[in-house]
Amino acid sequence: MLIDRKSANIIRTRRAELRAEFDLAHSFAELEESCVPSYCHANALAAAVAWWRLLAACDLYRRFADPGPILDFGAATGELFHLLDTSQSYHYVEENDTLAAALQRRVPRAQRADLASLPREHFAAIFALDSLEHNVDVGGIVDALLSALRPGAHMVVSGPTENALYRLGRRIAGFDGHYHKVTIYDIERVLAKRLECVHVQRVPLALPLFRLSVWNRA
Repeated sequence: MLIDRKSANIIRTRRAELRAEFDLAHSFAELEESCVPSYCHANALAAAVAWWRLLAACDLYRRFADPGPILDFGAATGELFHLLDTSQSYHYVEENDTLAAALQRRVPRAQRADLASLPREHFAAIFALDSLEHNVDVGGIVDALLSALRPGAHMVVSGPTENALYRLGRRIAGFDGHYHKVTIYDIERVLAKRLECVHVQRVPLALPLFRLSVWNRA
């Protein structure tokens, strides 16, 4: 997937803004579980893969989802919103108050949501990008998200493959991954019991480090 000039400019701008927003050298432990250190990584390949995953998710949204309100579960600093360039209503779930505050400053119209009180059958698309694997009770979280998804709407999910290449890259990039409780394959098995899978792809193609999938609620 080629990165167009507009997306490249957004990524360049957001990397600079994130570096200005966070002192990554001193707050790495607090932020490691988010994707912020990856987005700002000094290693160009590590950073490119992180952004590529987001661009792929945006592409899947445009291909499969209908217009309407969007929910970004585990949004961190809301980089998905910047790349989507959407006029749709944007809601997000983020437990880390520091990350949520940074998101809100850049996207004032974003609406922070709580997993326990999501509106029923409200969202046209839900994203769960590199977030579900941080939890033990994936089934409970998925059920809460699906109750907020409209019939016929789509969920876009991604997670690391945890293969040998991914683990090597993670170690080289300086991450330990202790916060990953389940694998993307575990997550997909949970989703398959509840939704119809309409598309699966690996990112990037030559280095299958992440799996992205699109799921439809019948």
